[in-house]
Amino acid sequence: MLLANGLMIQCVCFSYFPCFRLRYCDITDDGCSALTSALRSNPSHLRELDLSGNKVKNKGVKHLCDDPNCQLKTLRFNCISITEEGCAALASAFNSNPSNLIELDLSGNKLGNSGVTEISTLLENSQCTLQILRFEFGEFKDEQKIYDKLDLTGNDPGQSGVKELDDLLQDPNCQLKTLR
Repeated sequence: MLLANGLMIQCVCFSYFPCFRLRYCDITDDGCSALTSALRSNPSHLRELDLSGNKVKNKGVKHLCDDPNCQLKTLRFNCISITEEGCAALASAFNSNPSNLIELDLSGNKLGNSGVTEISTLLENSQCTLQILRFEFGEFKDEQKIYDKLDLTGNDPGQSGVKELDDLLQDPNCQLKTLR
């Protein structure tokens, strides 16, 4: 059972389903606390969690990062209003448990340069298995720090991604020197 207010979760389903797509369900940080508690109390086969479009924010992300035994392979946090603070919590959690996550979607959030930098440090960890990292260029390109390297190896940006890359490269403030 899933309720927006107070978010009650019947944990039984965690044992059976590898994927939870809870997009636009009005889940808040309190709901994330309940979700984390449910995941801890019931060892799970859950490998994909999509909370896109919810009101999770930084506090909710921190709750979800509290489980050191998390086995998620795919995490979609598109448009959940997280900032640098939420990125720091994610980076800390994934640095503690780097070998599981394959896909992370943070697009549609206000990550800022420090948030993007926090997440980018994950890629420097030799145990990191992250293959797909999504965020939007517009979320950080106008900030003070200018990125000079961008590696998109193994990604398929699609037509809209290529258009965004082209817009970025046409920007007179773009300092990008290396694009892979």
